[in-house]
Amino acid sequence: MALPILEWMATRYQRLTCDGDDNIPIGKPVMFVGNHNGGILGPDLVCTLTVLWRSLGVESPLYPLAHDFVMRQVPTVGRVLQRFGAVAASRENAARVLASGGQVLVYPGGDLDAYRHFRRRNEIVILPRTGFVEVAQAARVPIVPIVSYGAHRSAYIFHEGERIADFLRMRNWARLERFPMALALPWGLTLGPWLPYLPLPFPVSLRILPPITPAPDEAPLDVAARIQREMQIHLDDMAT
Repeated sequence: MALPILEWMATRYQRLTCDGDDNIPIGKPVMFVGNHNGGILGPDLVCTLTVLWRSLGVESPLYPLAHDFVMRQVPTVGRVLQRFGAVAASRENAARVLASGGQVLVYPGGDLDAYRHFRRRNEIVILPRTGFVEVAQAARVPIVPIVSYGAHRSAYIFHEGERIADFLRMRNWARLERFPMALALPWGLTLGPWLPYLPLPFPVSLRILPPITPAPDEAPLDVAARIQREMQIHLDDMAT
């Protein structure tokens, strides 16, 4: 029921194009890792879910990991995401999904990535986050990077709000380090991380990279840095 709606949104409104969908492993546990763009419901999520659901099929469960802030502090949005199979982002939930043979979609950069300034729209932000690597190593599953280009133009983020988030101590009660300010539809000026918005109809491109299987004894920071570098190389190519 939801897939046709998402496909229309992705293909008609966002004019989605995708390369590398033959790199999607079918029928086995895997961790998909993407770069996050433009807020809690950025169009990169819709486009990525459309491609993965269509490729994996209904018999292969996919669970997007949603930020704890969205699931608990914005319950209306959280309930919508749960209808699409989302679970609260935690190492324990990711490990359970992988152990059961499912696939997870992770945006490890979180708010650091999603709320970056517009002038940093073509930048991959994963570091210093490494928890996703540790989960993949423990579960012995491959990591498939998915690079999104164009989605960060869906709103104009002109201030990341790091100092505001520190002042409000948002790390303690919302697990957030940014309080963004943006221009977005339909609100005009949006303050804070909690307002979903209508993305501007810019084209979105995805590129799915070959799986990366980290060695069990490899330093998680090294793996995360390697993935970030590889994704950045492809994003630079897509941006030009």
